[in-house]
Amino acid sequence: MRVMVGLSGGVDSSVAALLLARGGDAVEGLFMHNWREDERAPDCRAEDDRRDAVAVAGRLGIPFHVRDFSAAYWDGVFEHFLAEYAAGRTPNPDVLCNREIKFKSFLDAARELGADKIATGHYARVRERDGRYELLRGVDADKDQSYFLHALGQPQLAATVFPLGQLHKPDVRRLAREAGLPTHAKKDSTGICFIGERDFRRFLARYLPARPGPIRTPDGRTLGEHSGIMYHTLGQRQGLGLGGVRGAPDRPWYVVGKDIGTHTLIVAQDEHWLQARRLTASGLTWVAGAAPAPTFRCTARTRYRQDDQACEVQITAAAAEVRFDAPQRAVTPGQAVVFYDGDRCLGGGTIEMTDAAYGGLEPNP
Repeated sequence: MRVMVGLSGGVDSSVAALLLARGGDAVEGLFMHNWREDERAPDCRAEDDRRDAVAVAGRLGIPFHVRDFSAAYWDGVFEHFLAEYAAGRTPNPDVLCNREIKFKSFLDAARELGADKIATGHYARVRERDGRYELLRGVDADKDQSYFLHALGQPQLAATVFPLGQLHKPDVRRLAREAGLPTHAKKDSTGICFIGERDFRRFLARYLPARPGPIRTPDGRTLGEHSGIMYHTLGQRQGLGLGGVRGAPDRPWYVVGKDIGTHTLIVAQDEHWLQARRLTASGLTWVAGAAPAPTFRCTARTRYRQDDQACEVQITAAAAEVRFDAPQRAVTPGQAVVFYDGDRCLGGGTIEMTDAAYGGLEPNP
């Protein structure tokens, strides 16, 4: 089998290529240029990553390709990212990047180069049953990335291999070290890929004009001024610029809501303002091609590093209503809600509204 590995210059994709080559497949590597702006800036790692990917391909003795997907990335990922922040929401660009770039643009390029399948360094698994494909969590619960892959469907999973799905991260590092791969000790990338190590506020302000506004309590008391709603997310307690507030207990303040119309940031010291039992989600995608049933029980995550939460899902014409068995903290519009049946990822959607105090639905009493 001819497999095209998305070589990112990191240890995970390096070991994915290593394992496939050891398994006897005809392996090739492809480096994706997804972000072209400011590549000569000192905090941009794209060129370093490309050099590391070249070094890995050389060490493994596999052909190496480079493709520029930056235009597709701008149109399919970054413009959506900006629009969501402009609307006061908190988007998750990793989900879109997987759907639009790694398992669309990259897959198309791999097929043009004659590959039978593609492979990435994601910690997830694909299982075939009776001609249908299932997306399973990675064995390493701390690294499982099925949450970010939930928008993949049958055509993508049928063409994909996840060589690291059965491994734990320490084993991946060990394999890379033993094979002499130059990425074996490379630090994992974190945060939003196109921002990297740069200051988030400064980066975002280049594209969206920040508009200051008041910081108020739920009862309307003004505590100060923020520099832009887009810089804050629900549940945030750092960076609010609120020290000791006269007449208030010496406790942290949390962002509990946003009033986009008046550019008001709403904060409180009591976290009950952040609790939600219900949410609505749009843009639903299902790994199997359709929801399991019009109404079904499962578990769900509303953020990446979260324990599974029991819930009931009811499908409507173009959305889903999710009712959790227990209150959920800081469920954030713009983020993904992802559904599971045990280890099997069913699909997910984008959170639109919740029944938290400022979530858009009737508040949870």
